[in-house]
Amino acid sequence: MKIFNKKTYLALLSLALMANGCKKFDSSLSTDPNNPATLSSVQLIANAEFSLPDISSSPYGVHYAQHLSLTAFPDNSRFVSTNFNFYSWYSGPLKNLEEAIANAKNLSDGPLANQKAVAKILKVYFMWFLTDRWGDLPSSESLKGSANYTPKYDKQQDIYNQLFILLDEANAEIVLTNGNIKNDIVYNGDITKWKKLGNTIHMLMALRLSKVDAVKGKAEFLKAMANGPMVANTDNLVYNHLAEQANENYWFNSFSRLGRNWYALSNTLVDYMKPLNDPRLPVYGNLNSSGTYGGLEFGKASPTTADINNSSLLGTALRQQNSPVTLVTYSQLLFAMAEAAKITWLPGGDAQAQTYYNSAITESVRQWTGSITTVPAFLAQPGVAYDAVDGLRKIGYQRWVHLFLNGYEGWSEFRRTGFPVLTLPVGINGGIMPRRDGYPTQEQSNNSANYNAAVAAFPYGGADGLNTRVWWDKP
Repeated sequence: MKIFNKKTYLALLSLALMANGCKKFDSSLSTDPNNPATLSSVQLIANAEFSLPDISSSPYGVHYAQHLSLTAFPDNSRFVSTNFNFYSWYSGPLKNLEEAIANAKNLSDGPLANQKAVAKILKVYFMWFLTDRWGDLPSSESLKGSANYTPKYDKQQDIYNQLFILLDEANAEIVLTNGNIKNDIVYNGDITKWKKLGNTIHMLMALRLSKVDAVKGKAEFLKAMANGPMVANTDNLVYNHLAEQANENYWFNSFSRLGRNWYALSNTLVDYMKPLNDPRLPVYGNLNSSGTYGGLEFGKASPTTADINNSSLLGTALRQQNSPVTLVTYSQLLFAMAEAAKITWLPGGDAQAQTYYNSAITESVRQWTGSITTVPAFLAQPGVAYDAVDGLRKIGYQRWVHLFLNGYEGWSEFRRTGFPVLTLPVGINGGIMPRRDGYPTQEQSNNSANYNAAVAAFPYGGADGLNTRVWWDKP
């Protein structure tokens, strides 16, 4: 049975209906969703920001990076679902941001150029997340309303180029003097932080090209670095939940409100962190019934009571009602710069890579624990200390640890670099870690010609499902 008929699909994917895109501001925007009487760009931006934690807080993403295992109903950690719906991302935040860019008119909300620039940066961030999950997607012909009900799928390479251009535009448009905007629930309107975020995203996106187009990737990386990325943890993109049900943390809802102790640290994560006495481990997980830290076998079909008792549930501090969700971070940028130095995109060779690497771990520990007193001893361990021979592997593993709970991003870096080494038994997805998400099954009937063309043009061949590679994931 179809969940969406064609009429419903057209309304969603073409994004003609403002009502579908707004969570809090519908009544003040318009009585006619196709022809709104008034629009507030900063309200549309804020409405899009409500979707930011969904990029990280998800019952699926944490398993793609093997950060968490399931103590019950383990289908998600066994990758039973192969096709996922992207419609709500288009009808929600992307639609809001497209409208915000087109309708920045109220000077009392801050400089119009800055309203547009912030909307562009957020649009890039959402679209980057989507294309890294699915690969080729509707982009240049999407968000057109009745002008195009069946948009083509753009190549992921073309999408990346479109996003780089949007980030260049945003960086050039931003006015720093008296430039703050209103109604921003992320940075409280601080345009300087938005500029840093845009350039940081630009650098992280550029590094995705390391295997498929290193020349282009290096040029974009250096350009964004010169424009000014993050310089401290205070620049991090953080979504702050509130101590109220309408704006609470996803993990609080799962653990405390629904009473489900379903999520434990995976053995993949604990087996790497515990021998190193990683100071972040007590934050990531709770002590098990034996008073130590244990990981639950990833993807286990039927965990027993003994398995659960021996495992560390997701850390209490990370699942409070108002626990924040951290998305793009200074430490993440430093790991990217460490890798860039190692692969000669930045000067200084391994000496400079080590400096960035040590700083990345320091800032990661500071972000997660609030203290760096344990960092010198942690860095001195042979299993952590940077070395030229093993540099890329150590960068990859420590970046993965830092990206805890931001599973889709950790998965993207695993696919690109091969680190950490993530394996599956043959009984789970044929023993193959997923390389992408399958398109919504409704696309086969609702946008069949463009869907079929996209599947036929996969850059490395394959079927529509989990085991076909996206463009930058070059074998």
